[in-house]
Amino acid sequence: LQAEIKLENNHEKIIGQSDALKYVLYKIEQIAGSNTTVLILGETGTGKELMARAIHDSSLRKNRAMIKVNCATLPANLIESELFGHEKGSFTGSWSRHLGRFEVANGATLFLDEIGELPFELQAKLLRFIQDGEFERLGSSQTIKVDTRIIAATNRNLEEEVRRGRFREDLWYRLNVFPITMPPLRDRLDDIPLLVDFYVKTIAKRMGKTIDIIPVSVMAALQDYHWPGNIRELENVLERAVINSSGPKLRLVDNLKKPFKFSSSSANTLESVEREHILRVLEQTRWKVSGKDSASEILGLDRSTLRARMSKLKIEKPL
Repeated sequence: LQAEIKLENNHEKIIGQSDALKYVLYKIEQIAGSNTTVLILGETGTGKELMARAIHDSSLRKNRAMIKVNCATLPANLIESELFGHEKGSFTGSWSRHLGRFEVANGATLFLDEIGELPFELQAKLLRFIQDGEFERLGSSQTIKVDTRIIAATNRNLEEEVRRGRFREDLWYRLNVFPITMPPLRDRLDDIPLLVDFYVKTIAKRMGKTIDIIPVSVMAALQDYHWPGNIRELENVLERAVINSSGPKLRLVDNLKKPFKFSSSSANTLESVEREHILRVLEQTRWKVSGKDSASEILGLDRSTLRARMSKLKIEKPL
């Protein structure tokens, strides 16, 4: 269990210059200073945890470590105890009081990774915590109130999970106050050269090698690939390349030209979340894009950025 529950206090470098990444960083800058619950959406390997750390490290809670819980890897029979804690004797094997992650994270940030995997029976307890900041340990009737900020992440379509009865609708609304969608690597092609340079240098240094030549053909192959595993897959490909490079020139060993079958449904689904949010605000403001009490003011975007997002998401004012 301890391997799955980590205290995070390091802020890794965020690498990239693409418009897609800049937009995410802008959203992070908007929300970091508040205590608002944040939901980070994105495919596997897009860097959701890195962005959660960036939010925490830019917040007033940065002097306390961010605590991470992976909801997908904790055993179902222990997850409630790990999240909310338990009293001595509350179940077989509970020899002493145990503080849960919500309590340990008091005054800090709790990152709930893979929130879509949280058992349905625990979702009501999480909802109560988000609403009121309080809970009870297992085996106790004493209500505990703490000041813990929640950042959640998922690669699932929670809206679809709600329709299928696997995720509480009221919890979905509570989590979806400020969604941030991580772009897939295929939408960040301008960032690939920077990422390649960073990872090759980092991996080579770790292995005691010096690789300072990346052939044009290698970079072209890396930029032409669709990266279904995103940055995590890129890092793995580069590690294998460094291992197989005996000189200063990077030697790519993976065949990245194999047929690639990508279903755009997940990307479309994530964009639909953002589209729905913007559309809802526009309808509330009677399609007032700029000025006082406008959609751009409520969303925290400048007028040109909002119009650009509307254009990309095909949002048009009804006639």
